[in-house]
Amino acid sequence: MPTVPQRHASFQRQISHCLQIEETNPPFSVCNKDKRNGLGMLKPELYRAELTRQSSVESGDSDMETMGQLTFTLKYDRIMEGLVVKVVQAKELPIKDVGGSSDPYVKVFLLPDRKKRYVTKVHRRNLNPTFNETFIFSVLPNELPDRTLQFSVYDFDRFSRNDLIGQVFLRGLDDTVETTNEMEYTMDILNTTVENKELGSLMLSLCYLPTAGRLTVTVIKLHNLKPMDITGSSDPYVKVNLLCQGRRIKKKKTPVKKATLNPIYNEALIFDIPNENIDDVTLLVKVVDYDRIGANELMGVAVIGNGVMGPGRDHWQAMMDSPRRPVTQWYPLMDTVPFSLATSPTRILPTPLGCLNAK
Repeated sequence: MPTVPQRHASFQRQISHCLQIEETNPPFSVCNKDKRNGLGMLKPELYRAELTRQSSVESGDSDMETMGQLTFTLKYDRIMEGLVVKVVQAKELPIKDVGGSSDPYVKVFLLPDRKKRYVTKVHRRNLNPTFNETFIFSVLPNELPDRTLQFSVYDFDRFSRNDLIGQVFLRGLDDTVETTNEMEYTMDILNTTVENKELGSLMLSLCYLPTAGRLTVTVIKLHNLKPMDITGSSDPYVKVNLLCQGRRIKKKKTPVKKATLNPIYNEALIFDIPNENIDDVTLLVKVVDYDRIGANELMGVAVIGNGVMGPGRDHWQAMMDSPRRPVTQWYPLMDTVPFSLATSPTRILPTPLGCLNAK
């Protein structure tokens, strides 16, 4: 069996084939705030900026479903050298419980830091909760242009996994340094999970060993898959692609399970990834129907990594927060590979990655 340095050297040889590619923007984009002219004619101490953002992404993602609105305020405290974030309220949240309501709460991140996060209290049976909770992120003013504020709104479930309702992303945080006033925002909560309930769901477990540089992806099972054969069944298998800079550098797959829509695998797929590269990779998981005669057919996909939106990011963060411990999560299957993860020679992940500069 190869030693750890040998496995890591192999990883570097794989990524060395990647070409130098220009960086693009992160996978989440936001509407740009218009600069207001004539502000000098007003008394700053009497002026409180109230800005309404109608979407947290650009028009290219405008087809995302709106899951309500989130209101929050921002202010930069120069004395404390921190960004003060107040989660004010959410409105018009969707019904997630059988009782006709939801139990919402909000997680707040200042990306790319995934370890520091804040969580509001859960508001029971409330589609228009008022939070009024304040959090402070320690960050220097010159770091704000490279930071992104992420709000993830969840529905709490005592007996099963909490459901992600939607997310809000805000860039341009350096605007908060230019004024001493509190700035208020109301932004759409967007459904970042492109879900097709007819495609079924996938249960995965992730476990990372930082010292050994080993990532274990355990494909546990699939549930309620779409029939692909004339017999009303399917012959599914799962293929996991390891991407770096949008280039596939390794792939592994499970055995085929014959004639089933609810296969159980419990198959561990192991990838060697040095600790300094772990944030530079993304997992593209494909569920495929095997066909002995014709071409195999794609049944659904899921995406996992630090640079994606939705449950894939949360699962990745939970894995990194709990090293050496398996973390399990269900994924609703998507019907297509996200455009940002197309693996053609001209497409890369929309996040500037560091795998080309790894030592």
